Parts: sequence; structure tokens; C-alpha cells
Amino acid sequence: DKWKLFRALCEAKPLLGIGDRALAVLNALLSFYPKNELAQGNGLVVFPSNIQLSLRTHGMAEQTVRRHLAALVEAGLLVRKDSPNGKRYVRRDRAGEVDEAFGFSLAPLLARAEEIEQLAAAVMAERLHVQRLRERITLFRRDIAKLIEAAVEEEIPGDWQGLYREFRDLIEGLPRSPTTAQLELLLDELTALRTD
Repeated sequence: DKWKLFRALCEAKPLLGIGDRALAVLNALLSFYPKNELAQGNGLVVFPSNIQLSLRTHGMAEQTVRRHLAALVEAGLLVRKDSPNGKRYVRRDRAGEVDEAFGFSLAPLLARAEEIEQLAAAVMAERLHVQRLRERITLFRRDIAKLIEAAVEEEIPGDWQGLYREFRDLIEGLPRSPTTAQLELLLDELTALRTD
């Protein structure tokens, strides 16, 4: 199913090196493919003009459309099937069937479907892992803050101000958009701090 594959592409975009605008162009190209199922027997070539693509991408400038088409070709998701005059069109036989089409072949999408789905699954698994790390960090932060607060209130001997400063330094040292490795390191450091 072309739309299921497109959703997988949207998930896998960081690993494929394509952006939202390139995906918008690919979405427009897929909308020109008449069937829902991508199949080799159907030719897999779409031949819209840049003007048609611009309209289906909600008014994206033609120059921008061309740039993102080139990015999709470079990423190995499309193949150009150029006509002798460089235009995109279809030649039909006497029965009205497609004889020859010039434009963009969606064949690489079909060929890489399994790879794209695996990449999407990896991205989703990583996102879930990060979400769980963030949840655990939030729980540890709350626990440590409450432990320090309780120790200060009950006047338990110890360097609670120093421990609180160390705790704040750990939390404030985390970048706004941390990597998975940075989150894992923070979790390890908070675990050690809580144990202390």
C-alpha cells in the first residue's frame, strides 16, 4: 500500500536524510499514481508537470519542487525516466494502455519498501526508548528533590546544600534537545546520586 509505505517514510525520514518538504513532494507524486498498491506491473512511472506538483503541494514554488525532486532522486527514493525532450508525458497504444511513460519512477520505493519499514520501526523503537528514559529521569528528579527536602526538614546531618547543587548541576547540564546517550548518562548519574 503506497500510503502505508509513505507513513513509514515519514517515520524513517531522519535516517534517510530527507525533510518535510521533500516528503510533501513525494506525497504529491504518490497522489498521481492511480492505484493504492505499488506493483511493478503497473509501470510505476508518474508524469505530472511541476505546475501540477506545485498545486498538489499546496502552492510550493516550482523551484522548490525541483530542488526537492532532486533530493528524492539523490536519496534513492525516485528515479528520473527522462524523455528525449526532457518533458514528462505518457505515450499510449491504440487500446489506450500505457506504452511508454516519461517522468519519475516509483520503483525504488517498491524495491526499498522492506528497508524503509525496518528503518521506521527502528526510529519508533528509539523514540519509545527515549520516552521511557525521560519518564525515569523525571521520577528520579522528583525522588531526589523530595529526599533532599525531607533530610533538610528533619535536620538529618549531611551536606544537603552541596548535594542539591550537584543535583541542579546535573539537571541544568542537560541540553535542550539531548541525545539518547546524554539521557542514559544523566539517568546513571541520578541513580548514583540517589544512592548516595
